[in-house]
Amino acid sequence: MKGLRLMENFKIDVDADGIALITFDVPGRSMNTLTGSVMDEIPQWVERIKSDDAIKGAVVTSGKTSGFCAGADLGDIAGGMIGGTSLQDAFDAGWKMNGALRALETCGKPVAAAINGLALGGGLELTLACHYRVVGDSPKIQLGLPEIKVGLFPGGGGTQRLTRLIGVQAAMMAMTEGKSFRPNDAKGASFVHEVVPVGTEVEAAKAWIKGGGKAQQPWDDKGFKLPGGGPYHPVGVQNFIVGNAMIRKQTYGNYPAATNLMKAVYEGIQVPMDAALRIETRYFIKTLMTPQAQAMIRSLFLSKQELDKGAVRPAGVPKSDPKKVTVLGAGMMGAGIAYVNAMAGIETILIDQTQEAADKGKAHVEELLKKRLSRGQLTQDKYDALLGSITATTDYDLIKGSDLVIEAVFENREIKADVTKRAEAQLAPGAIFGSNTSTLPITGLAEASVRPEDFIGIHFFSPVDKMMLVEIILGEKTGEAAIAKSLDYVQKIKKTPIVVNDGRGFYTSRCFATYVAEGLAMLEEGYAPALIDNIGRMTGMPRGPLEMHDDVALDLSVKVAKQTAIDLGDKYVPLQGAEIVRKMVEDLGRYGRKNGMGFYDYSTKPKTLWKGLSDLSPVTINDSTPELVADQRQRLLYRQAVEVAKCWDEGVINDPREADVGAILAWGFAPWTGGPITFIDQTGLKAFVAKADEYAERYGDRFKVPQFLRDMAAEGRTFYGDFAGKQKAAA
Repeated sequence: MKGLRLMENFKIDVDADGIALITFDVPGRSMNTLTGSVMDEIPQWVERIKSDDAIKGAVVTSGKTSGFCAGADLGDIAGGMIGGTSLQDAFDAGWKMNGALRALETCGKPVAAAINGLALGGGLELTLACHYRVVGDSPKIQLGLPEIKVGLFPGGGGTQRLTRLIGVQAAMMAMTEGKSFRPNDAKGASFVHEVVPVGTEVEAAKAWIKGGGKAQQPWDDKGFKLPGGGPYHPVGVQNFIVGNAMIRKQTYGNYPAATNLMKAVYEGIQVPMDAALRIETRYFIKTLMTPQAQAMIRSLFLSKQELDKGAVRPAGVPKSDPKKVTVLGAGMMGAGIAYVNAMAGIETILIDQTQEAADKGKAHVEELLKKRLSRGQLTQDKYDALLGSITATTDYDLIKGSDLVIEAVFENREIKADVTKRAEAQLAPGAIFGSNTSTLPITGLAEASVRPEDFIGIHFFSPVDKMMLVEIILGEKTGEAAIAKSLDYVQKIKKTPIVVNDGRGFYTSRCFATYVAEGLAMLEEGYAPALIDNIGRMTGMPRGPLEMHDDVALDLSVKVAKQTAIDLGDKYVPLQGAEIVRKMVEDLGRYGRKNGMGFYDYSTKPKTLWKGLSDLSPVTINDSTPELVADQRQRLLYRQAVEVAKCWDEGVINDPREADVGAILAWGFAPWTGGPITFIDQTGLKAFVAKADEYAERYGDRFKVPQFLRDMAAEGRTFYGDFAGKQKAAA
């Protein structure tokens, strides 16, 4: 069309039937995302569809093999929305997508989406603005609006279109959970029209247009009725009464996005679509400007993405591609590692002391693979190949040819030393030995190695198949090649890595322990156990400190404490509540969730607090005033953040991105804060130090901050400010 400049991200082909095929293909990227330039071009091809008489209808599809669209490029889009000089500037930037997609659905010609890969966030919102949606029948395809996971909610019409398609209750559940749907589930939920064989999506979409597809959305029809009813419907009103309570229960008020999402839906469904989209945009911009959203976007999107792509990988070391990995120890952890290896296409040797133990580990992998097979996520041939890639054995000779050995045996220095020597005897030069220890210093374990430059910590989290973080720990003699190869391995198994320096408990285990220990300190002080765990959940942690201690196992804590006492001698200082835990384990046989007895009893569902706990620690504080709860919430967060500052001071960790992402992914540090470093920065260093000093006076030196933090506070510096300065200087 005359006057239309060539587009970089979209290609338009009009066939003999007058159907325009709009192919979305961002150059230089493996996956389509909604960048600023993409947003500039959408109105262009929408105008082309509308005004070109030769075009009778249009099909939107992806030119990528990896997916349709993974959503907005938040580093690009969000910066423009919060970087304006006024609220009007921010609204105009936020409205850009809503305005473009509204123009698409009102262009007067039928538009179908041929979804040939995953469509998430803004990617799905683009398809919802089309009049018809066809999806390929592939278990790899996911459809969803996951924005809540980074502190936002859908801002491209998703709150209004999805609700009008599937009703308030279903839409709110999908959006507040960030739920992803497989193709047939999406069709069953009524926001996809057809599921067709892979490769026929465009053909099916064109067939709908040629068959007389209607160029109007249901909500633009005068007779449209909202599925399930709106806020003044006898049934529909319950969605908001119950939904408001559920959001409060799930978020404890920590996530403005969830509350603003419900407001946008509540207000939006009562007005025509044009007004509804303006309401959504206002609440979206309001949410985007909150500290919580900005913190979560930085840590859980931008920083995580940078780490996933190898931001901390040593430069100058050739890229490696591990083909064969040996796992020593076939318990739950070792079996979990074998599973993620198999899923990444890595041949795995799974070794244990007995064939029975090795087979049991492989059987666990088989269970996980069977779940995927039953869900249609694997074919039988693929299932057989993955299971066949794992060899369960007791034979150390089979280690030969491995690029990497991961030791996941019992947390005992002597046992680890023995398997290290036996395994290294089979390794070729340049192969890496990684210990999955969660607490024992790597430098000490490396003393058993004849090649300490190739010895490194590779710390997984349980359950391995679900936990996305891997903590890489450097010993004093660990070489750059070992670091690079370890990071290449983590990238291949699709986990997020952080790299930390050696120290007892490293970074994650050490800081996580303070959350549990502070909960035990509250128990010793006489706080009611239920109050302790409720306060823990209210901070935004995934569980209270007592129930989380049950999850990681009380007997493990006792074993770690004993090993630490042996290693440190006179310098050993027991953590708070250590004696209570020792009595529970050694005198009462209460090991936690794994044997059904810990701080909680698990013989009934739901679990109940153990009644005998009051005999070990009598309750004297059961007061849940708002002031007390707010203070103790801060106490739990501050205790963890102070320990992170101590780790920084001691050189255990020195990158704010790794500190924040690692804390959230490893032990669930309140995601709404963006992580402990962001928590300190956003609190303000002066205010943080002052509050920590107050807690130190009340509870002890464990809250005392390092001197460097006082210096930073006095100089008006921040962690991320210093980091940005270093990056700029390096560039």
